[in-house]
Amino acid sequence: MNTKTDIYSVLDDTGIDTRQDEYLSRIQSVTEADVRRELAIKPGHFSLERLIVLLSEAGGAFLEDMAQQAHALTLQRFGKTMQLYVPMYVSNYCINRCQYCGYNADHKFNRSRLTMEQAVQEADAIASAGFRHILILSGEDPKHIDVDYLAELAKRLRSKFCAIEIEIYPLDTDGYKRLFDAGIDGLSIYQETYNRRLYETLHAGPKADYRYRLETPSRAARAGFRRLGIGALLGLWDWRLETLSLSVHAAYLMKHHWQSQISFSFPRIRPAQDVEDQPYKHIISDRQFVQMMLALRLCFADAGIVVSTRESSEFRRHLMNLCVTRMSAGSKTNPGGYAVNKEAVCQFEVDDKSSPQQVAAMIEAAGYEPVWKDWDPAFTAG
Repeated sequence: MNTKTDIYSVLDDTGIDTRQDEYLSRIQSVTEADVRRELAIKPGHFSLERLIVLLSEAGGAFLEDMAQQAHALTLQRFGKTMQLYVPMYVSNYCINRCQYCGYNADHKFNRSRLTMEQAVQEADAIASAGFRHILILSGEDPKHIDVDYLAELAKRLRSKFCAIEIEIYPLDTDGYKRLFDAGIDGLSIYQETYNRRLYETLHAGPKADYRYRLETPSRAARAGFRRLGIGALLGLWDWRLETLSLSVHAAYLMKHHWQSQISFSFPRIRPAQDVEDQPYKHIISDRQFVQMMLALRLCFADAGIVVSTRESSEFRRHLMNLCVTRMSAGSKTNPGGYAVNKEAVCQFEVDDKSSPQQVAAMIEAAGYEPVWKDWDPAFTAG
């Protein structure tokens, strides 16, 4: 339904991707006085104008002030804790042809899918490392990983994990409801880029449907999912315009699906098998990465901030004291990578190869408590 209350129309009304030059000009015109004025306001409140100021080049000169405010706000809302989770890939089959992805359907390699018993064996290896929060991922191919498979896997894992999330191809609301009933209550899905024209050039296959993907978190929320993770693949489009679009999406979800907690992820493009080194014009620097993260925290006080093992161990150690609330650890991006088939092809190369115990030790050394379990289904039992 194309009304002004759906996210596609709301985002369209902003014109961020159709009037890029106008937005970039507004960002470039921000002054230091504008930044000081915004930083004098109590942090944690969103408006597009406020975010434009915080993301500007002028704002970049105030990173230390932004960091202090973001750190204090994060401590106030989340305490001195760091939630740990781990991804588990169950298949690298895919029917899409995304130019930046190692699982591109045109790439020739021996693909694999975990049987139900193999997936449980893989999960057992993850649980033995201490994790009680798991993220199930797959390439996008419903013929190999369907709702029945995921529902059965969730039922088999419920006694081992307190929180089960998915990062798979978009489903309809009925599909998400079936998974919610089976024990899955968290979803991560990245729009890749919020620039509609660019999105069309980068994707082929079912994933090319920009609008259906954009509306995916709302369908999951209507099914009952209580955690929604969103983000863009950093490097594809101007990071400031991507952040503005992401913020509009987040504000929409918080307004219409307030029962669900929203998290931001910041995936940067990583090397992948059979993916040529491409002249991505929008590679984001560490400093820009930090400014993006801080600006979002200063606009969204209660949003989760997630940093994965795409980033280096050293960089993650520094980020921890800013506003991060959740980290992956010991990640493998191939199906069976923990125990079943360690030679299977990865979706992309991780940077931080630290073990879960090393990541936990790093967190403790910084004075934080690593949290392996932050939820129990008994909290919401009827």
